[in-house]
Amino acid sequence: MTKITAGRDQLGEFAPKFAELNDDVLFGQVWSREEELNPRDRSIVTITALIFGGNFEQLVFHMGKAKENGITQEEMAEIITHLAFYIGWPKAWSAFTIAKDVYKK
Repeated sequence: MTKITAGRDQLGEFAPKFAELNDDVLFGQVWSREEELNPRDRSIVTITALIFGGNFEQLVFHMGKAKENGITQEEMAEIITHLAFYIGWPKAWSAFTIAKDVYKK
């Protein structure tokens, strides 16, 4: 797994403890627990949570990570379609807009 440094890169000077927790705990310890939950499944869980919460800014990164973790465009479309009935059409529509850009690359 690639070491994530986004916290330190973007917030290291402003919020060093938050940056440390982001990089070392969330991405360093939690995401690395592949025996408990593989990266592909973690991506599905994370994307679902972000879409549900309307956290679309973080969705760009995590959809890219999901793509790296083997989630195909067709699977992403199915995940969002399924979620639409539980979380609301507008959130699904917004997620599709992001997914189109991520999978176009």
